[in-house]
Amino acid sequence: MTTPAGSAPAGKAVVVGGGIAGLACAALLAREGYEVDLFEQHDRVGGRAGSWERDGFRFDTGPSWYLMPEVFDHFFRLLGTTAEDELDLEVLEPGYRVFFEGIREPADVHADQAANEATFEAIEPGAGARLGRYLASARDAYDIATRRFLYSSFQSLVPLARPDVLRRARRLSTLLTTPLEAFVARSFTDRRLRQILGYPAVFLGSSPDRAPSLYHLMSHLDLADGVRYPHGGFARLIDAIALRAEKEGARLHTGATVTAIATEATRRGRARATGVRVLQDGEERDVPADVVVGAADLHHVETRLLPPRLQTYPERWWDRRESGPGAVLVQLGVRGELPELAHHSLFFTRDWTRNFDDIFDGRRVPDPASCYVCRPSATDPTVAPPGAENLFVLVPVPPDPGIGRGGLDGAGDPVVERIADAAIDQVAAWSGVAGLRERIVLRRTVGPGDFLADLHAWSGGALGPAHTLRQSAFLRGRNASRKVAGLYYAGSSTIPGIGLPMCLISAEILVKRLRGDRSTGPLPEPA
Repeated sequence: MTTPAGSAPAGKAVVVGGGIAGLACAALLAREGYEVDLFEQHDRVGGRAGSWERDGFRFDTGPSWYLMPEVFDHFFRLLGTTAEDELDLEVLEPGYRVFFEGIREPADVHADQAANEATFEAIEPGAGARLGRYLASARDAYDIATRRFLYSSFQSLVPLARPDVLRRARRLSTLLTTPLEAFVARSFTDRRLRQILGYPAVFLGSSPDRAPSLYHLMSHLDLADGVRYPHGGFARLIDAIALRAEKEGARLHTGATVTAIATEATRRGRARATGVRVLQDGEERDVPADVVVGAADLHHVETRLLPPRLQTYPERWWDRRESGPGAVLVQLGVRGELPELAHHSLFFTRDWTRNFDDIFDGRRVPDPASCYVCRPSATDPTVAPPGAENLFVLVPVPPDPGIGRGGLDGAGDPVVERIADAAIDQVAAWSGVAGLRERIVLRRTVGPGDFLADLHAWSGGALGPAHTLRQSAFLRGRNASRKVAGLYYAGSSTIPGIGLPMCLISAEILVKRLRGDRSTGPLPEPA
C-alpha cells in the first residue's frame, strides 16, 4: 500500500483500544507512514476477541465464527501477506448443528450448498429449490453491499448513484423496509427453516423481526460459503494482526489507559485533536498526535474522553439508540467426549418471538432461552487437555449491567449463575448429553456487568448498537468527529458495523478517509 500523491502527509497517530479494530488501524496507519502508538488498558490486546486459560483449557472469550474469508484475505494482502500464510484455517463440516425445542432430531448445516438444499427439501417439500433462489438473492445482495456500502465512509452519497445500485433501487428499498422475518416467511413455512434463516440477525445484534431483510445476505456466508476455524483459536488471529502491526512499526502499549483526548481550539471556533492523556504504571503523561483514532467503544470514547461541548454523540444521542443484546457467557471444561455437539451448535426455543421480545422489549431474561454452544475441541485438540472437552455457551439476554457479573466455579452474581445453570441443563436435555453438569471440572461465567466494567461496553451490550434500519449504513455512527478535527473512530460501534470482518473494514475506511478517498469499494491491493 502506498500513500497516493496529494494525500495528507503522514504524521503521528494514536489509537485508543487494542481490539481487532484498533490493531488493524495501527497496522494500516503504520503502513501508510504514520508513527503509531496504540494504547490498550488491559495487559493483553484483543478486546472482545480475548482469550482465557486455566488447567489446560483455553477459551476464546468472544467471537468464534470465521465468516467472510475474503475480507480477512484482503486485509492481510494489504499488509503484504495472506491469510493462508498467517492462519491455519479449516472448513468445518458440519458448519453447525441446530437443536429445536420439542423436536428430537437436530439439523446440520453443511459447508456445501447442495447438501443444505437437500436438508431443506427433506424438512419441507419444495424448500430445496426455494433455498437455491434465496441464496442467489443473498449472494447478489452481498456482492452489491461489498461493492457499494461496506467499504464506504458515506462522506458523499454521489458514488452510490452507480448503475448497479440504481438498477436495484426498488429491490433495495423493499429489502431495507421489510423485516428479515417477514422476508423469510414468504418462501418457507416450517419453523425450523425460518429459524435457520432468521438467526443471522443475532450476529448483527438484532432480531429477525427488527433487522432489515437486506441482511438475508448473511445466509450466503454460512449456507453457501461455509464456516471456517483458525486453529489455535481466534486469539491466534489477534496475535497475527498484532504481529503485522509491530512489523509495520506500530508500538503497542498494554496496561495503558487513555483517560482523555487532548484538544486545542481552532480559528473557526471548533477544536483539533492534539493527542491523548495516558495513565500507565500509576503515572499520567501526555502523548501528542496529529491523528487520534477511538477504536474503543464509541459511547465511552465520546462521553468519557471528551467534554460535553465536543461530543458528536452525546448521551442524548445514545438515549435514542438501540443496543444489541447482552450476553451471559459460560466457559466449561468437561470430562469425557461430547460427540452429540458439533463445533458450533445452536439451540432454538419454540416461541422465539417471545424470546426476542423478552430481550429487546421486556428487558427480561427469556425462559427458556435460545443459546449458542461452541465446542472448539471438536476441531482443535490444543484447547483442552486429553480426555476432556472445551465448551463455550452464550445466552443472549437484555443489555442490562444490573443482571450482574460472572465468576469462577459458581461464584458470580446470582442471576448470572442461574442463567448459566439453566443453559447447562437445557443443552444437556436437548442434545442428549448424559450427566453434563456432573462432568464439569472447570466453570467460569461472564455477565453484562463484566462487559461494562471490562470493555466499557455501552449498556453492557455484548456486540454494539443493533443493526436496525435506523442504525445501518449511513444512519450508523460515522467514523469521524464533527466537532474535533483529527479525531476518528473504528470498531463495531461505527460503520460498517458488528463483527470481526466489519471491524477490519472499519480500519480500511479510516485509511480511505485520511487519503481523501470517497470510493465505495476496497482499497487496491499491492502487487
